[in-house]
Amino acid sequence: MSGCGKISNGVTINDGFFNRFRETLIREGIPYQWEALNDRLPADTEPSYCIRNFRIAAGKEEGSHGGFVFQDSDVYKWLEGVAFSLRWHPDPALEATADEAISIIAEAQQPDGYLDTYYIINGLEKRWTNLKDHHELYCAGHMIEAAVAYYMVTGKRRLLDVALRFVDHIDSVIGPEEGKLHGYPGHPVIEMALMRLYEVTKDPRHLHLAEYFVNERGQSPLFFEEEDRRTGNNFYWKNSPFRYQYYQAGKPVRAQKDAEGHSVRAMYLFSGMADVARETGDESLITACRNLWESTTKRRMYITGAVGSTEYGEAFSFDYDLPNDTIYGETCASIGLCFFARRMLMLEARGEYADVMERALYNGILSGMQLDGKRFFYVNPLEVVPEACEKDPHKRHVKPERQKWFGCACCPPNLIRMLASLEDYIATETADTLYIHLYIGGEIKSGDAVLTLTGNYPWDGKIQLEFRTERPICKTIALRIPGWCHSCTIMVNDMAATEKPRDGYVYIPRIWGDGDRIDLCLDMPVRMMRANPRIRKDAGLVTLCRGPIVYCLEEADNGGDLHLLHGLSLAHARVQWEPETLGGVMTLITEAERESRLGWDNLYDDCPAPASTPVQLRWIPYYAWANRSVGEMRVWIRQ
Repeated sequence: MSGCGKISNGVTINDGFFNRFRETLIREGIPYQWEALNDRLPADTEPSYCIRNFRIAAGKEEGSHGGFVFQDSDVYKWLEGVAFSLRWHPDPALEATADEAISIIAEAQQPDGYLDTYYIINGLEKRWTNLKDHHELYCAGHMIEAAVAYYMVTGKRRLLDVALRFVDHIDSVIGPEEGKLHGYPGHPVIEMALMRLYEVTKDPRHLHLAEYFVNERGQSPLFFEEEDRRTGNNFYWKNSPFRYQYYQAGKPVRAQKDAEGHSVRAMYLFSGMADVARETGDESLITACRNLWESTTKRRMYITGAVGSTEYGEAFSFDYDLPNDTIYGETCASIGLCFFARRMLMLEARGEYADVMERALYNGILSGMQLDGKRFFYVNPLEVVPEACEKDPHKRHVKPERQKWFGCACCPPNLIRMLASLEDYIATETADTLYIHLYIGGEIKSGDAVLTLTGNYPWDGKIQLEFRTERPICKTIALRIPGWCHSCTIMVNDMAATEKPRDGYVYIPRIWGDGDRIDLCLDMPVRMMRANPRIRKDAGLVTLCRGPIVYCLEEADNGGDLHLLHGLSLAHARVQWEPETLGGVMTLITEAERESRLGWDNLYDDCPAPASTPVQLRWIPYYAWANRSVGEMRVWIRQ
């Protein structure tokens, strides 16, 4: 096994596609979310209570706790996103706002290091009595991640010191030793957070605590059963198909073969498992990660990179059960899949991990945010009929338009931190190899050399990489050849490269000098996609992809009754750049047929097959749907 090294710290982004998303993030998204966290959005917006809770916990206000037990995590994710944004867009005013938030958080911390506003406000005597449902360790994990990011970018320690004191407190309460709770979080995240902390501190206690949380989960006797018996806590999932697997705790992690239960919990746990496996070299844990990756991506993932097929428990259901109109597909779950994919890449250099990372990023993640950065999807469907969303109780969770905010607002700040940290997903490096995983434009530093990546990806498959260096550098450049690309050419200084792909990467070893250039051309045709025949809901259906982008049809372009479309043909398909549409997108124009509904008086009839008329279809990138008007949308249509 050979991983692809560590995240390259010398990446800067200057990319035609992602620049506009990240500029929107800076101008609109981060300020908008700060207003939301402070309950300063219009009155018809669901309140956050987040900053208010911290002010009450710090003794600055009086009142009761508002929102969910995990409300603290929203500001932590926002702070992490702010930290990453300051890395590429210094902003003294934003940094001062972040410092203000950190000051309120620090003032709420208890003398023994404990910090969770729900219990500080409602009674500290109840803390650590419901690890299963009350998210204390989940909130702690997000605080740790924010603290590490803020320290790494700004050098400021205040939030890091708060996090370290809280971790010390957690370590004194939970663990394998006699007299401690032998528990673990009902909602994973602290596992990968502790591993990030360990990267900074190199304190073995932080590694050991992360390892403990991974290894103790699901062991017999089951901690959550004992906790419920001891405290009388309610077990909501007692009669469900999940039971304790909802929490990823029904069995030890090495015994888990399938992605089950709550999809975000699953992705966060798998990510933490991969982190621990990489650091410890535990082969049994590495095998478990591979098994769970196979289950997730080969049998339980949508074409958009969405995961979690059922609203019930926001969860996985069973193999190949991937309905399009009742999907859950939470934005956070696609983000978690990106986390998992990157960590699997760092375990072993296989292009399939970066392929999934790219699929989720360009489709299931970007779809979660309005192009103006001020509205959000929690659920990311592949088929929408607005009337059904309103009137069918089984589809009420699916929305035909993005929302201003949510009472459970985990997704918006998660999007902020994901897009703000894109630099960490582009390239990784070992002592002798620089891996390029995503073709996002910008610069990558490797030693004394700078590699500039330019192109018009994802709309065009032509990518150029050029070296700037004062002295020659001996390095292997590993270029990912995406799984969707069936033909490509690579030129090094205008000479054809002869290396063949290996596990999804072409390795080009060379002594590189100033001005040396690699030209990569990925063939990017329009592809008609079909689903595995085991996916019942997609039988006889097709959709279109081009490069990493999944396309869909909207009522705004193609009229209503999208279910009547069929007979898709690519014979005269056109790829069309539309700079004024949806911020600038490549649309696809194809031919098909529309079945007529005229002449139908009866609900059922034995009349001849309805007549069809030729139509021209206009396809837009899936991530951009619901940015113009409320209407129908479909990814898949009848063949």
